[in-house]
Amino acid sequence: MTCHHVVRPSGTAAGLPAVELRRPHVEPMIYQRDHAQPPATAITHVGGPLWLKLGAAQQGRVRRLYMICTPLIAAVVWLGAARGVRGWGTLGHATVAYVAQNFVEPEVAAWAQGVLNDTSSSYFANIASWADTFRATAAGKWSAPLHFIDAQDSPPTSCNVNFARDCTAAGCSISAVANYTQRVGDGRLTAANTAEALKFLVHFIGDITQPLHDEALDVGGNTITVTFDGFTTDNLHSDWDTFIPQKLIGGSSLADAQAWATTLTTSIKSGAFKALAPGWVAASKLSDPVGSATAWAADANALVCTVVMPNGVAALQQGDLFPTYYNGVVPTVELQIAKGGYRLADWLNKIFAANIAKRGVAGRAPAAGHLPDLSGRDLLPSGPEKSREMLIREAMDGGGCGCSKRSSHDH
Repeated sequence: MTCHHVVRPSGTAAGLPAVELRRPHVEPMIYQRDHAQPPATAITHVGGPLWLKLGAAQQGRVRRLYMICTPLIAAVVWLGAARGVRGWGTLGHATVAYVAQNFVEPEVAAWAQGVLNDTSSSYFANIASWADTFRATAAGKWSAPLHFIDAQDSPPTSCNVNFARDCTAAGCSISAVANYTQRVGDGRLTAANTAEALKFLVHFIGDITQPLHDEALDVGGNTITVTFDGFTTDNLHSDWDTFIPQKLIGGSSLADAQAWATTLTTSIKSGAFKALAPGWVAASKLSDPVGSATAWAADANALVCTVVMPNGVAALQQGDLFPTYYNGVVPTVELQIAKGGYRLADWLNKIFAANIAKRGVAGRAPAAGHLPDLSGRDLLPSGPEKSREMLIREAMDGGGCGCSKRSSHDH
């Protein structure tokens, strides 16, 4: 997330460190920061000044992306569904949300329904992809870096995540989880701010479990062209996001997601995942949101070496990924979706118990003369504003067109 003109916090709720990140609908009196838009750093055209920051190989990939994407931009806008760097697709995110709904405590469910103003049985699923929709707007473009962390490792021989190395000053999924954890538990925010924080948190905890959202190589697989199920212009990232889950489930509706979540929930409660589930949240410590989210990201990133591309990129481009590769990775896709939902529920249960339950669901008004200082620039690394991978994503039509000739109504 982009940080500008912020200072070290004087205090945070429940002793949590805050990571202040640019976000919508922020009240100037409370947050005491400038609201200028982040400086434009997109690669506006091939050969522009930021183009020179890319290596020759990456320049070649971007040129190819432009050649493929340009004719598709109008169609993508019309469809409202570009395939790109968007965590799990709507099916995956909704399934994570439904799994979480099955494991949050009843009082947490009631609180969340109140915050989201949604008492339906899909209160999390209905907003699970809101962050993707927001990101695609002019007002939400700043939030694009928050959906991933670009691990600068070397798969398939070495996979690892290092927050200080991999999270730039623009922010990342780890800093986003830390920031919105602090915000959603702070009763001094407005109802709108709290709802936004919860919607971001639901989405980003899901994003972190998608292995290619924790990897820099080939922009998280976005520039790896593959053939999947007969489609020859797919990219690996989009297949993991959307087309592998949809192939498995046979659809992408909320009903499909709910049915999948029911199956995964049964596996967690009494099936193959029962013995594994406690380990999924063993590193989840509310007192250390950065460390917790880093552990989740590292867990998913390790799968890039062992499952996603164990034999390297070239092996992925030798024939159709269906059915052999598909059959090999489907168990991991289901595992990661289950992890995302279970971790999300556990995290929200912890936030509620530590912060919200103690003051009452209605929250509290700020004391006279005391407004919260929610800045947290100290927790963001002091590296470059944006990574090379971020610049490439921006070149890919505002954050990642995915560049597949296959159309989809899913993200």
